[in-house]
Amino acid sequence: MTVEFRCATARGRGYARGLRADADRLMRAAGLGECELSLTLTSDRAMRRLNRDFRGIDTPTDVLSFSQIEQAGVAPPNPRNVRNSPGLPVGDVVISIDTALRQAREYQVSPTSRLRTLLIHGFLHLIGYDHERSAADARRMFARERKLAAKIEEKGGDCSR
Repeated sequence: MTVEFRCATARGRGYARGLRADADRLMRAAGLGECELSLTLTSDRAMRRLNRDFRGIDTPTDVLSFSQIEQAGVAPPNPRNVRNSPGLPVGDVVISIDTALRQAREYQVSPTSRLRTLLIHGFLHLIGYDHERSAADARRMFARERKLAAKIEEKGGDCSR
């Protein structure tokens, strides 16, 4: 399994080790332990640029996902069709540490918990879940999000601040 992790902002360094460990556990919990995931922690400024360039929305956001599954021959991604293949690039998840920390305060949860939720949410988008298609799809995605969070928490707990 490969999780390529990049911390592109000093503000995220204290959360880097725990988030990377969560990403490793997430890939195993999702049954994709031999696939590859790219994970980046960045600032609101950089996230705003990405959101503007790729989605046409000129504001920062909490998490963006860039699936690579289609490029690997599975198009469009469907959660039921993604298989554990050595070296399969699932895609890139980019999280804004600035937004995540604001949301953690607002939602009265730990930063670690918020980062984990954003990681899982972004990952599910990579493999084909989409809460914006329909209410039924949203229910499926959020149920899967809760199950994966429970698996990750039982296997590793809080590894950061």
